[in-house]
Amino acid sequence: MTPERPDPVPSPASPASPASAASAVSPASAVSPSSPVPSATYRLQLQPDFPFGAAAAAVPSLASLGVSHLHLSPVLEAVPGSRHGYDVVDHARVRAELGGEEGLRALSRTAREHGLGLVLDIVPNHMAMSPRHNHALWEVLREGPGSPYARWFDIDWRAQGGRLLLPVLGAPVGEVLDDLRVDGDVLRYHEHAFPLREGTAGLPLPRLLDAQWYRPVWWRLARTELNYRRFFSISELIGVRVEDPEVFDATHGTVLRLLREGVIDGLRVDHPDGLADPDGYLERLHEASGGRWTVVEKILADGERLPAAWPVAGTTGYDALRHVDGLFTDPEGYGGLLERYRGFAAPRADRGGDWAATVRCAAYEVLGHELAAELDRLTRVAHRLCVDAPEPALRDRAPWALRTALRELLVRMEVYRPYASVDPATVVTEEAAAEARLAFAVPEEAGAVDVVRDLVLGRYGDGPGHVEFRTRFAQTASALRAKSVEDTAFYRYVPLLSATEVGGDPGRPAVSPEEFHGYCARVQRDWPATGTVVSTHDTKRSADVRAALAVLTECPERWAYVLTEVARAGGGLPDGQAAWAAWQTVFGLGPADEERVREALLKHVREAGVHTSWTEPDPSYEEAVARFVASGPCGAPGARVAALRKALEPHIRANVLGTALVHLTMPGVPDLYQGTEHEYLALVDPDNRRAVDFPAAGAGHGEAGEKAAVTRAALALRARRPGTFGDAATYEPLPAEGPAAAHCVA
Repeated sequence: MTPERPDPVPSPASPASPASAASAVSPASAVSPSSPVPSATYRLQLQPDFPFGAAAAAVPSLASLGVSHLHLSPVLEAVPGSRHGYDVVDHARVRAELGGEEGLRALSRTAREHGLGLVLDIVPNHMAMSPRHNHALWEVLREGPGSPYARWFDIDWRAQGGRLLLPVLGAPVGEVLDDLRVDGDVLRYHEHAFPLREGTAGLPLPRLLDAQWYRPVWWRLARTELNYRRFFSISELIGVRVEDPEVFDATHGTVLRLLREGVIDGLRVDHPDGLADPDGYLERLHEASGGRWTVVEKILADGERLPAAWPVAGTTGYDALRHVDGLFTDPEGYGGLLERYRGFAAPRADRGGDWAATVRCAAYEVLGHELAAELDRLTRVAHRLCVDAPEPALRDRAPWALRTALRELLVRMEVYRPYASVDPATVVTEEAAAEARLAFAVPEEAGAVDVVRDLVLGRYGDGPGHVEFRTRFAQTASALRAKSVEDTAFYRYVPLLSATEVGGDPGRPAVSPEEFHGYCARVQRDWPATGTVVSTHDTKRSADVRAALAVLTECPERWAYVLTEVARAGGGLPDGQAAWAAWQTVFGLGPADEERVREALLKHVREAGVHTSWTEPDPSYEEAVARFVASGPCGAPGARVAALRKALEPHIRANVLGTALVHLTMPGVPDLYQGTEHEYLALVDPDNRRAVDFPAAGAGHGEAGEKAAVTRAALALRARRPGTFGDAATYEPLPAEGPAAAHCVA
């Protein structure tokens, strides 16, 4: 790393604190009558290489496509160079690298001249853990818990001796002491800069470090010692306490002002599951925004419903993705594919052979490794409650027993988290508790399970400690579900890669027409203005790649035969599961650059965490994976898979066009990810965040391609007949008859 000398406080002005929003009240409707509901949105990934000016240049083309609103990735000031904008550092300013507030206003004016509105992605859950760019965090490091900004951040000052742990060092502090240097009132470590507590700059370095409100440590300590809430297991993003009205006002003032002034029209809320109180936050946001159209990035487990009390238009649409994809997955063929996968890869049941066992195993691993610090904090809160409890039933509970009870209940949750407006007994069930008790050898010690569950259910009161416990439990549960399912099990259980998608159920990927119609009828009745998606910046594979992969459920024997042939051709197979995933990747993607496939496969095996990982890499295994990609899927044997794909092209075409048509005509508000109006073949990020070439002004949107024609026709229909698709519409399935009825949706 090359040391830098940045200005530690890039913005001399403190983040703005607008007038307090009025206390939230229960809304009469999720969307204000004066707030226009989009007919369709188009997601743009803004970044320094694609700023507001570039987006404005694309407006004529996108307006001609037939969408009603542009959907912008986060626009507030972020870490310099950020390619996504979710690492916010200043809520008071629109990001200068994108063109600043003037650039956003110019984009808004251009959009309105062409009949388009703007929907903005906001990030209430976290900020960048980058003190030299984040003024509020800089002040907390300088002044400690006495700083006015200390209430902004979710820090446990009772841990680590009242000092904030900063896991930034490349090795234990004793080994890198010479790399730490004092520069005036700033402590520097390579590219990092931290403020010094007043009056400590002249101290010898070891004493100086001990005198700060923070403690720079080896990055590996974050796993077990961290004392601030983060985004999942990403220590570079620190949790923000938007449940505090003052913090809400300060972090939402600019966005709310832009709404009031008509610069933007609606909101997408990123990761509400990380918040202390999603119900309260969404009520406050609804009132402060005047009831603008708002969707939330809520991942619903199979069978889970969006809380009815939430004053929002609906979700961002991953539940729709699961149902659309399931329509194009053959249930019998999937069973055949699963059988052949098990024969080819021979996975252990809990390491990719059985879906439920794989999820459970991954949950245990994540709680004991990546989220160990979060489990520790939750255990500390529970133990304090038990020690201080007036109720005898809570006393005499050892920390190890509480930790075990917490672990056993958390790994058995089948949804992301409980909510204030939903009965927690339906989330942390008695059935789960009965299983959890079996982890204890002594039945009397199993009473810790009942203590923990009763605390979650609120049976011991609503004191500050009880509320904190329920909050920490819900936040830990959410992070665990995301890390164990989306970021681990999805990469281990790989019989059908198209099923391992956000919101998906790889154990039961197929959806019958009847089930699909039931889902659509509920959406039209309960959440008619909800978002729907099939590709996003977070999908692991684009809709067109998944549509191709779904064809394999129609011909599992042909796929197995081809894999037997290519495996016989050699290629230095690293392991059966990685090889199966690699071959499916090139089948779904079609002809592709070797680097794209290699990088996606390396991310795949690191996320799986079986043979290598991000924090404990195995260079020899990763080199074997890279060699295999080059000599196998992207080498001569790959031609055999390419030939199969070509032979199945008519079926792939039907799936691709069918997916687009169903998405654009089902109930809800469809969101098109940039570039997906045409054939769009992308893998997991960063592959799916590559730049998109839009036609020059006056060149039209480009008519080439069947998918573009289907997209334009469907969007034109939505615009021409809003009553057919809006909240006043009805949904009535048209039943099919005959031998192919199970393959028809109308």
